[in-house]
Amino acid sequence: MSDAVSRYRDNWAHLHPDLDLSSMEAMGRVLRLATLMNTTTDHALTNTEVTRPEFEILAALRRSHNGLRPRQLTRETISSGASTTKRLTRLEQAGLIQRTPHHRDRREIHVTLTERGTALADELFTGQLHRENQLLTPLNPDERAQLAHLLHRVLTPIDHA
Repeated sequence: MSDAVSRYRDNWAHLHPDLDLSSMEAMGRVLRLATLMNTTTDHALTNTEVTRPEFEILAALRRSHNGLRPRQLTRETISSGASTTKRLTRLEQAGLIQRTPHHRDRREIHVTLTERGTALADELFTGQLHRENQLLTPLNPDERAQLAHLLHRVLTPIDHA
């Protein structure tokens, strides 16, 4: 069975038979999978209060024990500072987060979830986990662990979050 990346590889192999296309096969599939998963998540969040990037902020805050600073959220969500600020404003207006000045340095802002934000983050995370599990149904548990391990090895040297 062929996928889009196989077709792309075959086209490039025809044009450049001298090139090693193995990296394209792996990275092309990782990127395509990420894009398709993001599209699936975007669609699933259509009738909720938040967008996928806003959900990523809620999830990062939910994973933290004491909230995060905007700079940390920017790093966690791999976003720009301006995008993070815009999303925080929207989430605060929706009553899902609160921003308070840091107790030692009032120039620093501390972001935490409200009770409503916590409940929504938990609800949305459960749905996301279900979608991810559905996507991985072609793999048995050992294959899932192997895939996670291999991706970890590739990601670790470049992920500075």
